[in-house]
Amino acid sequence: MEKYVPNIFFAFILIAGIGYFVMNVRKLIRNIKLGKDIDRTDRKPERWKNMAKIALGQYKMVRRPLSGILHIVVYLGFILINIEVLEIVIDGLFGTHRVFQPLLGNGIYGFLIGTFEVLSVLVLVAVIVFWFRRNIERIKRFWSAEMQGWPKNDGNIILYFEIVLMSLFLVMNATDIPFQEAGAGNIISQFIAPWFHDFSHETLHTIEKTAWWLHIVGILIFLNYLYYSKHLHILLAFPNTFFANLKPKGEFTNLESVTNEVKMMMDPSADPYAMPEDGTEEEVPEKFGASDVADLNWVQLMNAYTCTECGRCTSSCPANLTGKKLSPRKIMMDTRDRLEEVGKNIDANNGEFKPDGKQLLDDYITREELWACTSCNACVQECPVNIDPLSIIMDMRRYLVMEESAAPQELNMMMTNIENNGAPWQYSQMDRLNWKDE
Repeated sequence: MEKYVPNIFFAFILIAGIGYFVMNVRKLIRNIKLGKDIDRTDRKPERWKNMAKIALGQYKMVRRPLSGILHIVVYLGFILINIEVLEIVIDGLFGTHRVFQPLLGNGIYGFLIGTFEVLSVLVLVAVIVFWFRRNIERIKRFWSAEMQGWPKNDGNIILYFEIVLMSLFLVMNATDIPFQEAGAGNIISQFIAPWFHDFSHETLHTIEKTAWWLHIVGILIFLNYLYYSKHLHILLAFPNTFFANLKPKGEFTNLESVTNEVKMMMDPSADPYAMPEDGTEEEVPEKFGASDVADLNWVQLMNAYTCTECGRCTSSCPANLTGKKLSPRKIMMDTRDRLEEVGKNIDANNGEFKPDGKQLLDDYITREELWACTSCNACVQECPVNIDPLSIIMDMRRYLVMEESAAPQELNMMMTNIENNGAPWQYSQMDRLNWKDE
């Protein structure tokens, strides 16, 4: 029985790690579903193409070649090296050692592990460059006001995770005596093995098993860290690109609430809010625009969770570049923070939201930020995972205009002129062509 203790312990850790991850995923889905329903199932071939090209193929990342290519290296390393986790899981549950080696043969197995070792070194190089760019070169978009505190630390923590996991993988291979003696796949680890030349076989075995345990436990910790990190985009980039808006940039949606009001004006007998004949409760008129996360649609909420905080949107925003307060990245971060706050409120109140006197508008996103936007779509164009900050800004602007009549004075004058004169300028329609006499 004693010899099975490590396997039982491994199974317990595996179940606990995956179980906690599943619990957080369910919470994530619950929070996203707090948004309004929207149909994004049209034009499926184009959606699959976008997901393959942008999420899988990293098409938009390489617009900035250095960071794009390094990101692809880390991305490939993350995907491919974690195939080796399957072998670790089988070995951990059944007490085997490199179970795939005899099954695949030294040729195929050696090629796979050798590829993983080369990738792990490339990932280490890429991660070190990323760390240097963030902390030594101090690229401006990583040092904005919204990137202080946890967002800044989060970016570094994930880099440290990658360094530790890749190093443990190489140390595990370098101290595995049978693996080194077989000489199949030790492309990189053969140069690390001499560092442990003076150690006894027992010590080498202890180091190898310690690295093995730390590697798999580290992967499970990393998996569960994703929910609390901007690196949730590793999972959400795929559905986010699939469900992204395919309409031409600049084309805005019609609000159903406005459409219902117009229908009622045209035909009062078709009042969408009228008391149903069966005597059921009258429907509450829908709010115009959005003032809190529940007023946004579920794709916008998924956008908030998918945000990579890379800052490409903000670094391309003309309002931000000219010193305005607006940062599209902050819009997405604030939306996610408010959504998390609402989710915790629901958890604390047995599945129901208890009004907390707060909302996304004013408590997180200021009116100054909203009106600074030029609606140019630069942020939407630049986002590497097709996030749409502009849609949130416009929905919140709609709320300000149609619910609170709180547009800036300049806009109110323009809209009054359009209403009275049919043009944004303050003169009669009869005077429109006076310019030709000058």
